[in-house]
Amino acid sequence: MRTLAESERAQAALDFIVDLQRGFAAGLERVQKALDPARAAPFETVEWLRDGGRHGGGERKVAPAGGIFDRGSINVSQVHYDDLPEKKLASATALSTIIHPAHPRCPSVHIHLSWTELRDGFGYWRIMADLNPSIPVDADREAFAEALKQAAPGQYAEAAREGDRYFYIPALERHRGVTHFYLESFASGDWSADATLARRVGTAAIDRYLEILERAGRRPEEPEDRDAQLEYHTLYLFQVLTLDRGTTSGLLVHDQNDVGILGSLPSHVSGARLAEWAERVPSPQDRLVRQLVEVLGGGPRVPVDESQKRALAQAVRAHYRAHPDALSQQASASVVPPTVQNHA
Repeated sequence: MRTLAESERAQAALDFIVDLQRGFAAGLERVQKALDPARAAPFETVEWLRDGGRHGGGERKVAPAGGIFDRGSINVSQVHYDDLPEKKLASATALSTIIHPAHPRCPSVHIHLSWTELRDGFGYWRIMADLNPSIPVDADREAFAEALKQAAPGQYAEAAREGDRYFYIPALERHRGVTHFYLESFASGDWSADATLARRVGTAAIDRYLEILERAGRRPEEPEDRDAQLEYHTLYLFQVLTLDRGTTSGLLVHDQNDVGILGSLPSHVSGARLAEWAERVPSPQDRLVRQLVEVLGGGPRVPVDESQKRALAQAVRAHYRAHPDALSQQASASVVPPTVQNHA
């Protein structure tokens, strides 16, 4: 049985992100029915437990196979240590979702909202939303950015700047997406106002993405589009597994939800391309990339299934345990939260 945090703020955060999760899943199912009614199917619900549920856990909604999604996962989690007062962290409540459409002309999207509450009562939000196309379309980028700007007019400039910094990939001299919103350790002192902001950004990102997805799903596909999509999906995996602090922190804290944490990975990537990129990253990260290639295989198009996700998670954990200083080479905004230390 999955237990919930005792904190009223954590409970309130969980309530609204569950609402967002359900609404997003329903919206994606509606778009899927509009674009491909013959293969429309509901998202599957998968539960995971932290320490058998004693310290919480989560539930993810997974996109059906064979429809309009290459991969899709809408994760909600709440981990707490109400029975362990020696922990610095009291609870962490999060929505984290990535949608990779099958149609190469449809952009992927990543949204993350989380409330972290420490034992001393201090807490903060992480608010992220970014559009990640294989084939960029200016109208999509502008529409997504405008929705976020309207949702958070007072924070947008800072969030866009921090997002562009965090999602830059030095080895490839490019960003992961085309527009980014990232507020880290955000706390104005007014919890209700901050929670409203988080919900407003999440709602705006979801609603605008659904509009973009349905429109983009009707675009004609060109012969070269699948190659561009595979290249981008490879870049996405490369960024997530070598630079993304949130992913790495989740894997280092525990091994009870590896498949869920790596739910952001697309279904296929180019192992050969990853091997090439290993030559561009500094030591010891080049060893990590080569280990990823060893797990996946070095072919031009290799699958990323659940067994490989588990193996990739183990490879990332082993790498940073052997090379803890390499964490300094990961992406960062102006503030780097001590996520792993909070769980210690």
